[in-house]
Amino acid sequence: MCGRPLGLQFHNATGVLYVADAYFGLLAVGPKGGAARRLATSADGGRFNFTNGVDVDQGTGEVYFTDSSTRYQRPDYILSVITGDSTGRLMKYDPRTRKVTVLRRGLPFPNGVALSGDGNFLLFAETGSCRVVKHWLRGPRTGAMEVFAELPGYPDNIRRTARGEYWIALNREKINLNGGGITEDEKATEGEAAAAEHPVAVRLSREGKVLEVLLDGGESTSVSEVAEENGAIWIGSVEMPYVEVYKL
Repeated sequence: MCGRPLGLQFHNATGVLYVADAYFGLLAVGPKGGAARRLATSADGGRFNFTNGVDVDQGTGEVYFTDSSTRYQRPDYILSVITGDSTGRLMKYDPRTRKVTVLRRGLPFPNGVALSGDGNFLLFAETGSCRVVKHWLRGPRTGAMEVFAELPGYPDNIRRTARGEYWIALNREKINLNGGGITEDEKATEGEAAAAEHPVAVRLSREGKVLEVLLDGGESTSVSEVAEENGAIWIGSVEMPYVEVYKL
């Protein structure tokens, strides 16, 4: 089986690249490159089924990652959304002990992960509920979760900017899961409106306030990554065979 890397993050001090692979679990590539090695494929007796997002605490070297569903694998990701599947997990890998700790279970399609600048909390995308959730790692609220932001679409990866803000990639707009019937004219109108707007990313403040919504009029499809680096916005997709770059 061919692997499918869905999340990538470097540990700057060691040069190790951590990879969340949908099929092979949590992997690592050394600073000189070469073949990836498996670090973990299970936690608490449960195998990873859909390893997805990853981020690294640059201070401690601990790795935070998600397993989006224990029921559905990547080819059937849409079923995880439309069935309301809530079997996803948020986990931590400690490179010193080589052990995985499950931080949260019962999550609706946990996806991208991003640590705060001080490492006191992390954010993760709940694709199934179209929102971003904050999980406290340190301080008096350690272990607590709260909604950080509600979104106009299904979030994928999260990337923190140098300013401490967050870019959230939106894979697509929200869909009607109730199956309510509409006319062909209404469908056309909705389709035109969606194409005209077509949010592909949201920039959030440190407090979770929407600062910017990136619209592209339907040019991009299945956006999975939005990062701000070197005075530009870099956009990746699971379908487009190229990376889009927008100068700021």
